[in-house]
Amino acid sequence: MSEKFKIGYFADGIWAHEAMKRILDNQKIALQFVCGRYGTRDPILKKMAEDNNIDFLLEKNINCPDFLSKIRNYQCDLLVSMSFDQIFKNEIINLCPQKLINCHAGKLPFYRGRNILNWVLINGEQEFGITVHYVDEGIDTGDIIVQNTYQIGLDDDYGSLLNIAHKECASLLIEAISRIMNNKVERIRQKDVHEIGFYCGIRKSGDEYISWNQESINLFNFIRGLAKPGPSARSSINGVEIKINKASLIVNAPSYIGIPGQVVGKTKQSITVKTKDSTIEVIDYECSSVIKIGDRLS
Repeated sequence: MSEKFKIGYFADGIWAHEAMKRILDNQKIALQFVCGRYGTRDPILKKMAEDNNIDFLLEKNINCPDFLSKIRNYQCDLLVSMSFDQIFKNEIINLCPQKLINCHAGKLPFYRGRNILNWVLINGEQEFGITVHYVDEGIDTGDIIVQNTYQIGLDDDYGSLLNIAHKECASLLIEAISRIMNNKVERIRQKDVHEIGFYCGIRKSGDEYISWNQESINLFNFIRGLAKPGPSARSSINGVEIKINKASLIVNAPSYIGIPGQVVGKTKQSITVKTKDSTIEVIDYECSSVIKIGDRLS
């Protein structure tokens, strides 16, 4: 029997759990160590490692000489990153014969960076991508190994895209590892896809607040882009916060000048809000204040 392909795994969260199951199921792979995020110390990932007699590591600075010396002793063929939060520098990138790869829930060279599944919905995209790529010293700029795209429908929101990504990231990562093991990688330089691409910044607390002076389609996309398990879009009415988890476009809603954010309709289940161009129906919201027609969201 030939020697197993040795991997070191830098990982965190549900994305990492799904992929680790697939790695452990592959009889041709030997998982040498798992390194979790230093800040979260993922207990599920730690238990999975311990249950399989795999070393679980935590390191505040993965690029420090002592840590590099430690992982060099594992003699890995390849290092793998899945939802890890530290920047890999040149020495660790080149530590193993097959280098270092990362799985990114974005269609590189577009949607580099953070919070990609939120941003693709906010931007009204009709598809999103998942890419496994080699890591270089840039941010999500290394050569592409494998990439798939997935359709986004009007019924999709952050939660539904997240469910797809959790499963498909694991599948694509295993496919990429298999290509590397079998010397079947056809590297695609990102600049050959697009010379520039683009980067998305991290979303922070406060970014969830709605500006109502936008067209209905943009508000619809913003709201579904922040839907649960995200923070939900936020606004306020009469000084009280309202959390909005779902909205619906109104078919054939006329365009007219009005006051963006004003409540212009109400049922037991929903409120209709004036937007920049027309109106939108808010159908899943939480608010401790009684909302009346004529009230203004801000």
